[in-house]
Amino acid sequence: MPRIIILGTCDTKLPELLSLRSHITTQSPSAKITLVDAGRSPIKHQLIDIPQDTLTSTYAPSPNSPQDLSSLPRGEVIHHMITCATNWLREAYEYGLKDPSAALHGIIAAGGTGNTALASAVMRAVLPIGFPKLIVSTNASADVSHVVGETDVCMMPSIVDIAGSNELLERILGNAAGAVVGMAGAYEAALNDEDGGGGKGKGKKRVGLSMFGVTTPAVDRIRMFLERNYGIECFVFHQTGAGGKAMERLVEEGGLDAVLDVTTTELCDHLCGGVMDSGPRRLEAALKAGIPYVISCGALDMCNFGPKETVPERYRGRKLFEHNPTVTLMRTSVEESRAIAEFIVEKVKTHTKRKDLVKVVLPLGGVSMIAVPDGPFYDAEADDALFSTLRDGLKDSGVEVVEDPRAVNDEGFAVDAAKMLVAMMGLWGL
Repeated sequence: MPRIIILGTCDTKLPELLSLRSHITTQSPSAKITLVDAGRSPIKHQLIDIPQDTLTSTYAPSPNSPQDLSSLPRGEVIHHMITCATNWLREAYEYGLKDPSAALHGIIAAGGTGNTALASAVMRAVLPIGFPKLIVSTNASADVSHVVGETDVCMMPSIVDIAGSNELLERILGNAAGAVVGMAGAYEAALNDEDGGGGKGKGKKRVGLSMFGVTTPAVDRIRMFLERNYGIECFVFHQTGAGGKAMERLVEEGGLDAVLDVTTTELCDHLCGGVMDSGPRRLEAALKAGIPYVISCGALDMCNFGPKETVPERYRGRKLFEHNPTVTLMRTSVEESRAIAEFIVEKVKTHTKRKDLVKVVLPLGGVSMIAVPDGPFYDAEADDALFSTLRDGLKDSGVEVVEDPRAVNDEGFAVDAAKMLVAMMGLWGL
């Protein structure tokens, strides 16, 4: 019997939310539905399970928080209700972890940009990656990177506004109901399977690997080595900005036992203004968690932009490489390479919990498949700035720096990096 949350603003969308509820109960009569009202004003209806005034009174950020939101600007109302709904959902989710009979299995929301902003913020704040999350939104066909973030929130375009009732909207809501019922049922079954000891991958060690197109040979070799020799379950994250954030989040959620951060290229975009920036907290999660962590320099030779015409004017005279029609790479300079290395040094020195479980590995022969000798991005001076800054910055830090003469995609480099991680995981020789 899946338990599904419907999160919405009942003062503006009650008929539509009730229609969504009806579609869910039609498709899954046994589903337990909790309709949560996160609107501006309280609405009375027998099918609203968590009224707005319950959120504002019991789950407000402080005892002095206002309960009457009628005079507040719309933006302030949304921020306030995000906090209230987040506090309620966190309590409900954590209670479900303790009591399987109260476990949550899915959440769905429907609305415009305001509802989308509210619901997505609540989902991102509380629910882990892998928990079914769906938003039917008028904004789903736009750039929703700020809505989804590093999580797996699913977006479904509503096509027409979620206002009133018509044949098309009812079909969309029916499809959304089918989607969340299916996801929630699969999630419930997976939880039951895990509780019964039959979950796929249960008991396996989980390792995060960071990959980019120009480091794919290395990551593929590492993955095969770990899977074939140790039965390790590998999670490969494409370093597109969101990929690095997702890997960091999964570490924070306890979803990874170790990380081999072969490809740290997102740091280039963070420091140089590229389009694949993973933010200022990259590298922190594994260091803080104290899990086995190998950091390398994969693709630190490049910053990413879109088509060539989108490269910022200040970079037009730099060494550029058209990776494909939609991705243009810029070779990092000596100064930028030094700054990237300083960023890594600062993170390692500031956030490392277990120095014995961190290694920094330098592929002196080339940090990507195009940065090797005779490659279009080969730059010995920039590489030297990167490696020497890391070497000098981490000297006497207690964190080992391993210098390897081979390139990152060399099979021997990949296997040796994997062996370092395995040894720190206590699996070497098993």
